[in-house]
Amino acid sequence: MKYKSAEFLEELSFKETRALYKSMGRSDADLKGPMIGVANSWSELVTGHFNLRQLSEFVKRGVYRAGGTAVEFGVIGACDGLASGHDGMKYILPSRELIASDIETMARAHNLDGLVMLGACDKIVPGMLMAAARLDIPAIMAVSGPMLGGAEFDGRKSDSTSLAEAVGMYEAGRCGMEELERLEDTACPTCGSCSFYGTANSMGALSEAMGMSLSGSALIPAVYAERLRSSESTGRKIVELVNKGITARKIITEEALENAAAVMLATGASTNCVMHLCAIAYAAGLDPQKIFAAIDALSEKIPLVAKVNPASEYDMEAFYRAGGVPQVMKEIIKFLNAGTLTVSGEPLAKNLEKFKNPYGVDRRVIKSAKEPFSREKGLCILHGNLAPEGAVAKPAAMDPSMFRFTGPARVFDGEEAANHAILAGEVEPGCVVVVRYEGPKGGPGMREMFHAMKFLYGMGLAKKVALITDGRFSGTNGGCYVGHISPEAAEGGPLAALRDGDVITIDIDKKEISAALSAAETAERLRGRRAPARDVPHGWLEIYAKLASSAAEGAVMKIR
Repeated sequence: MKYKSAEFLEELSFKETRALYKSMGRSDADLKGPMIGVANSWSELVTGHFNLRQLSEFVKRGVYRAGGTAVEFGVIGACDGLASGHDGMKYILPSRELIASDIETMARAHNLDGLVMLGACDKIVPGMLMAAARLDIPAIMAVSGPMLGGAEFDGRKSDSTSLAEAVGMYEAGRCGMEELERLEDTACPTCGSCSFYGTANSMGALSEAMGMSLSGSALIPAVYAERLRSSESTGRKIVELVNKGITARKIITEEALENAAAVMLATGASTNCVMHLCAIAYAAGLDPQKIFAAIDALSEKIPLVAKVNPASEYDMEAFYRAGGVPQVMKEIIKFLNAGTLTVSGEPLAKNLEKFKNPYGVDRRVIKSAKEPFSREKGLCILHGNLAPEGAVAKPAAMDPSMFRFTGPARVFDGEEAANHAILAGEVEPGCVVVVRYEGPKGGPGMREMFHAMKFLYGMGLAKKVALITDGRFSGTNGGCYVGHISPEAAEGGPLAALRDGDVITIDIDKKEISAALSAAETAERLRGRRAPARDVPHGWLEIYAKLASSAAEGAVMKIR
């Protein structure tokens, strides 16, 4: 077949291009096959990406064995964990747009025939999938795999977030400094994406669920030999997709995104996935509001069949050994669009037929749809007078006693003020902590309230205090929280009208979040109100703040 790259590698007028390739040791034979880009987000900063240099060698081996030519290039990839709790977090969500644009630029500028995207962490996987959707060339997402769990702490294997919980325990006198320092050395025993079911592993799972990763590959631990074999298989498969003309938009369809949403709900995945699925839809030329509405509708019928840390004591290795994404999809098959195309070149149903789990199903981790952990609402979309456009909650990580929670507001304009008050013991049981002006525009960058929720847990308040915000949460957070409240406070959303003492009700069963304020009272309070001034550095963050859409639309840089 005629490859796209051949348009400038075989034309007489492009001899210069061939010479440039040959300057790096390429041969005439190398320039005959399909040119496969390997977009690699490896770095020495991010544990989730630390093994990608090794995995890229296996991907490239597969590409060459299948008759292609692999051309590797670097992609940025920031770590939520390293950026958490300070202004660095403002750059994390906006980095998703940079990642998508980075890969789009490299692929278009160099006429690549196909792409293998190597990533792992929270915004990297959705950013890469957005790039594939924009480009509409053959592409496969390959992740690094989860790290193994750490030494036991507080009733489960520890992970990086155990440290934040332990800090809260230390402040409350429930943990000593010696134990805290020992935990620092034992919580993260290997590299890989963090060992809990946070956004990184959730998005890896959803990439597989929508058909953009090889079946059974998403949750293979980073240090397993199977991760290396899967990487080589990915390299072989991308050449096959190029030869068959199977491009990303033939896979990333509305039906495929609904499958991803179903797995998200069935596993109680990170709340951030709602926003990322909407963003991927936008990149694919689909309507993100339809995906948002589909998630809302599916939450009423998809059973919760898997519970993984932070919703249980079981970590990602246990989830993988229990059957991972394929086993979950087999359990909820009647809710899926089984005919959707996948990167295997075959429909989803065929992949699931072929799947065999050598470890056997572990019903402590993955249950059947007939006997699930719960009948519905792993995640859910809330509406009400505080969230006219919607908000996101995660019942799978809540104690059922908090499914209906009413309390007086304790209002903070920004994350730092809330964190300080919690650690200082100034947040009383029974209240609803409100953290506002942390949305896509108002933050800017929509930071996650990771530390606030972890501090509440450590202080023994996780079942006594709720937290709501126009910002985000970490996929590791548990407790009664509501995020992504839209419209955000900086855009004149109702959160901006709240005052200390206003009574707020969160009702999971009714999917409502409301304040005891009339429409007239809210409008009166909002009249003439301005968002607090933010010191936004000149540069990328300033650009994102001007173009960012609401969380309900994926918090994308909206240009159409």
